[in-house]
Amino acid sequence: MQREEFLQQLWLDYIHHHPDVGALRLWPMNAPVEYLTLLTLNLAPFAADDLLPTFGHLGYRPVHRYAMADRGLLVSLLAPPDDGPWLVVAELQLRTLSKQPRERLAELVGNAHPRDTRGKNLLCRGRPWAMPDWDSYRLLYDAHPLAGWLAVMGPSVHHAGFDCERLGKDLDDLDAELTTVGLSGSEDRHHGVFPVSPLLQYRFYPTCSRRLAFAEGDEHRIGLGGLALVQKCLSGDHERAVELLLPHHTRCEIT
Repeated sequence: MQREEFLQQLWLDYIHHHPDVGALRLWPMNAPVEYLTLLTLNLAPFAADDLLPTFGHLGYRPVHRYAMADRGLLVSLLAPPDDGPWLVVAELQLRTLSKQPRERLAELVGNAHPRDTRGKNLLCRGRPWAMPDWDSYRLLYDAHPLAGWLAVMGPSVHHAGFDCERLGKDLDDLDAELTTVGLSGSEDRHHGVFPVSPLLQYRFYPTCSRRLAFAEGDEHRIGLGGLALVQKCLSGDHERAVELLLPHHTRCEIT
């Protein structure tokens, strides 16, 4: 699998779960994506350390790693070899969960089908384990919202981020247009998966909740991620907006 094919599969999987993003016509359909946030967890073969060699074969280079103990996350920032989308790989640390939800999530992951735990399309196949029942989802969600998300979605794209400058529009203008089509943004920098640096203007737009069938056949409507807009506070520098995305104080060494 080549990098373009990999990105296309990631995008199609994302759009499948967020059809309201796919239906947007506020910018060209081929507009550049600034970054894709991939949410995973620190259990093989889905752990970041297992995935990084695969990303390396696709041309991605680890640039920085960030630790967010209050979120139970390690985040790796990966640069492409060209002007394409960066990858923001957020890895939930299971040790931050209490015993019961930790064991339940580990049990789900342990039941993944072997064919869904190999290859470069590891993150493009949808959830690689059976759907949990509603009580298990609630247990995991109450322990950590991202644990609940992972249980029903599997390691995959949580949200796409767009740089307003590259879209050729101001963030406030785009915010008004997104509000018109029914997506309401939040300026809370802790609203998405990770906190966002004050060097960027930021909005996170949760997409419409989806009705999903759980293991026992009951259906429930839950939120599955969203869309983010970013805009550099200071224009004129040569860094991509995604390079300023995460707070500097959370950066740690890559060993």
